[in-house]
This record gives sequence, structure tokens and C-alpha cells, in this order.
Amino acid sequence: MATKRLSDGSSLANSFKLSRGATSAAKPEAPIIGTATKTGSGSATVAYTAATLGATGTTFTATSNPGSVTATGSSPITVNGLSGSTNYTFTVKASNANGDSPASSASNSITTDAPVLTVNYLVVAGGGGSGSGSGVYVFGGGGAGGLRSTVTATGGGGSLESAPTLSTSTNYTVTVGAGGGGNTNGSDSVFSTITSTGGGRGAGGNTANSGGSGGGGCEGKTTPGAGTANQGYAGGTQLGGTACGQGGGGGAGGVGTGVAGCSGAQGVGGPGVAVEITGSSVYYAGGGAPGAWSGSQDTAIPALGGGGVQNGNGTVNTGGGAGGATGSPTSGGFDGGSGIVILKYPNAYTISNPGGGLTLSTTTSGADKITTLTAGTGNVSWAS
Repeated sequence: MATKRLSDGSSLANSFKLSRGATSAAKPEAPIIGTATKTGSGSATVAYTAATLGATGTTFTATSNPGSVTATGSSPITVNGLSGSTNYTFTVKASNANGDSPASSASNSITTDAPVLTVNYLVVAGGGGSGSGSGVYVFGGGGAGGLRSTVTATGGGGSLESAPTLSTSTNYTVTVGAGGGGNTNGSDSVFSTITSTGGGRGAGGNTANSGGSGGGGCEGKTTPGAGTANQGYAGGTQLGGTACGQGGGGGAGGVGTGVAGCSGAQGVGGPGVAVEITGSSVYYAGGGAPGAWSGSQDTAIPALGGGGVQNGNGTVNTGGGAGGATGSPTSGGFDGGSGIVILKYPNAYTISNPGGGLTLSTTTSGADKITTLTAGTGNVSWAS
């Protein structure tokens, strides 16, 4: 670059050098924009070339349009935090200690990919009813509904399940299982290809049934129902002779128990499993308490997870098993709690219920939406 010399006429020592861009207060020139390239549903790279004239830039910042999402770095700059299925252009500016350059011209337009629809779930089936029938005086507790989840370990000591990747504008079946009436199993709950099995009924005039978790045994029908692998546990075995020590229903987190003897402590329903899909830890799928032999036997403590107390129903929308009845109820025992389906997915999506048939509500938690389905059967679909 040419250098101009100015002199006051006295000596060369009084000369001054002026060079374009060489002053300490100079800002950098605008970079030359390169190619923008999408790299997924929420990111892109932006190439640039620093200006060859003027002061040196020390930091380079890319900015999106729309959204004004920024990122800094060397070329190409990676810009994260973009929205899926959105058109973007980008500019780049240079900065140094003296300030910022003008923005470059806009880049080519890119369209980000559609965001990935990954859905975490909790699927709990309806709890089993307690036993009933003539000739029996106390009855086994109902087994809890099967529990399957991607957020905690599934029932029965199973491993954490993998969240599926789904498609938009596609119908996926959802059924929220009803609790079983007295002497009947609970109903299955379903989300897409995921089925949780209804809880087994407790023993009474009939044997205990297997289910998501098995029903508890009773006098004359001592063998409990089995649980379903990766969903729940077996009910408790009847112990201690004819009208004592009935078995509690199995729970998602453990087997039901029975205790020998006709006074003092007695068996309990199996515990449920604590799940944090909504952001709070909530127990689901506890087994129903066994029936008690008269007032000489302590009232059973209900299992964590909505299992019913003696002569009581399971809690609605927990999949809890019904509590065992006392006193020969020939017209029917108590009811298991209904199941529940909870779905967690990215905020970029909106859920709908084409054709109706489901009772549902949706809340937002951070970067996710949480839809809770409490009754019915139908389809859900997502749009971005």
C-alpha cells in the first residue's frame, strides 16, 4: 500500500506516516459470504471468507434470518437452535476490539429438515378386580395393570424401553384400559404397538388370574396369578389355613404377599413403580390389599401406586388393583383402578385426536409437551 509523507519543512523527524486501515481505531471490513448448508432439523453451517483489506477481524458471527439465531467460529460456522422445516438465509460479520464490521450479503436459502418425532411413553393398563363368590369369606387382592415405560424401568423388573420415532400425519391407536369389575381382569392399555396387559383378578369363588400383575390367592384358592414379563409381578399366596392370610395382588414393582395367622399383621399388595414422565415422581400400578379375617386382623396398608385398601377400589388412572373383600360378597367384589397413557414429545409438534373418542390434556414442560390420556379409545396424530 502506498505511504504518503507529510513534512512541516523542518526535518524528516517531524514526518507522519498515514496508512489506510493502519490506525489503532480501525474496524474490520465485511466478510465475503459463502455457502449455507443444512445439517439436520435444527442446524446449518455457514461458510465465509474474511476481508483481505482493512483491519483484521478476530471474531466472526453468523446470524440467521428469520429468528436471529447466532453462532461464532471459523469458517464454516455451525449454527444450532434452528427450527425444523423452516427456510433460512444467513449473514456474517467480523469483530475486533474496535467494534463490528457491516454484515455480509445474505447467503443462499436453505430449508432445515423436519424435526425428529421421538415419543416417550408411560402405558399402564387397568387394575384387576378383587375376588367374589359364595362360600368364601375373605378374598385375594386384584393385581395391578401392566406398566411399560421409556422413562423408568418397566414393571416386573424389566429394562427401560426405547422411545419410538414416529411419523407426522399418521394415526396411532391409543386405548386407556378400564379397571376390572369384581371378579374380572382389568383391560389392556395400548399406544401404537405398545400393549400393557390388564391386571389379574383376585381369588374368590374362582382362582386368581394372571395378568399384567397377578391377583392374590384366598382360602381354598391359594395359588396366586402370575405377572407378565417386563410389566408386573405375581400376586401373593394364601397362607395360614382356611380364612386367614389372604394374598395381596401383585404390583409393577414387587409381588403381593400373604401372612400366616388370623390376627396381627397380614399380607399387602405389591408396590407400584415411580415414574417421572410429567416432571414429578408419581407411583403407578400398585397391587390391591388382601381381604382381612374379621376385626382381629390388622387393616392392610395399601400399596404405593393406587392399590385399593380392603373393601376398596383401586385408584382411578393409576392401574391399581382392587382391595380384597371381607364377608362373602356373592354379588361381586371391588373394582380395579383404570389405566393411563402419558406421551412426551418435542414442542415443535402438535397432537390431535382425529375422530375423537379420547379424553386428553396437554401441558408444556421445558422443550417438551406432555399429553395425558385418561379414558377412551381412538387415534392420535402429530403435525409439525
